[in-house]
Amino acid sequence: MAFNENDGPIYQENSTISMNSVLTKIFFRMFLGLLATALVASYTCYSGLLDDFVSRGGYIFCLVAELVVALVFSFAFRKLSSGAVTVLFYTYSILTGLTFSSLFVLFDLSSIAYAFLGTAAIFGVMAFIGKTTKADLTKFGTILMVTLIVCLIVSLVNIFIGSGTINLGVDIAIILVFMGFTVYDINKITRFSGEYGIADEKFYVYGAMELYLDFINMFLRILELFGNRRD
Repeated sequence: MAFNENDGPIYQENSTISMNSVLTKIFFRMFLGLLATALVASYTCYSGLLDDFVSRGGYIFCLVAELVVALVFSFAFRKLSSGAVTVLFYTYSILTGLTFSSLFVLFDLSSIAYAFLGTAAIFGVMAFIGKTTKADLTKFGTILMVTLIVCLIVSLVNIFIGSGTINLGVDIAIILVFMGFTVYDINKITRFSGEYGIADEKFYVYGAMELYLDFINMFLRILELFGNRRD
């Protein structure tokens, strides 16, 4: 096979175009998941279904169902078809929308909008960093997960302590953790797709689910920190 001095740049350009295509498809699916969550949340609240939903134990049911779907997605992902993982992703998005419907009661609509826009801006910056960094961030995944677990344990303990300072610190820490996860996940997606040539529907949905979780967890904590609660 013959090579010339332009082979390198041509390969790099084609690789970049291919990677941009993969990320676009992942972001599009993530956007659809967020849209489903937003539409279900707003409809459940403003249609008057929220009171009936809560009174019948629907909120607890959805929280448990979310956990089950997340576990099935995580542990059975490799065995499931692309259609099945897609159904799981959008099921999770819809369930999250049902639980998020209470946010429209607890917070001003403007606060929800500003928190969403702020999260989108932070997410965009972190995604750019994750895409452009050349470093292998594999080892940071364990660090981020351990930090998240510690934050959740402290948060549970603080339920009994009731310290506003601890709650503030946990909120900030979790925002930072999911900022880190966004960089880590984008880097992982970019690296896996580039090294192993992974580019199919299951991979797109997997990436969308990872980034969706990063986004909504940042959003919740930002809303909790800066949102104006209704009287």
